Amino acid sequence: MPASRPNFPGESQSRRLGTGGGHGSNERLLRTQLVIATLLGFTILAVLLYLLRKPTGTEHDGHDAAVDPSASAAPPAPAIVRTKIEPAKKPVPKVTLGAVQHVKCGASPKLSAPEANLCDALPFFEQGLTKAVTDTADCAPKSKEGGTINFVLAVDFRTHDVRFYPGRSGSWRGKQAKAATECVKRALTLPAWDTISHQYRHYVIAVLATYPPEDAESGLPNFR
Repeated sequence: MPASRPNFPGESQSRRLGTGGGHGSNERLLRTQLVIATLLGFTILAVLLYLLRKPTGTEHDGHDAAVDPSASAAPPAPAIVRTKIEPAKKPVPKVTLGAVQHVKCGASPKLSAPEANLCDALPFFEQGLTKAVTDTADCAPKSKEGGTINFVLAVDFRTHDVRFYPGRSGSWRGKQAKAATECVKRALTLPAWDTISHQYRHYVIAVLATYPPEDAESGLPNFR
């Protein structure tokens, strides 16, 4: 008859309580690791959700721009209005003068130089003549067509005589030209004969004055 293994006291009780072998310890360790892994997973998931939903401060920009785009947009630049400025028109001169002409000079009215360009200048009479005509432009006849007067000044140093009359080359003659000439004559300055240098005794000088039409002088259009 085979020999039987002896029973030690407490062996059966230890197995029943589960304290005698390693299988129960491994099972508890595995359960603890699963709990830790689950908690760690939830923690990571919570952090990721927080980061995804974290406010950035710009979430309302698109909404505000869509609601009122003019609130943040810069104000439009003012429109540039280009106004054409017409240059000021120069007033029409009341009279235009030609160059002073030396008609003749000589020892007497009958004995004149063969060529008028050989006559010496008489600044006092030349300047006085042009100034008198310019200052008395209103003396010209009123005409819708305008016209010219050739003012002639004859100077005699021997007799200290000055004659002033309208020449034939002007378009205005007769009473109109004579009246304008008398008006200009009153504006002539009397000469100081002894202070004026001259080469001849007798001189004739002239200047052609051109007067614009009455409407052009006033700046109004001439409707005819």
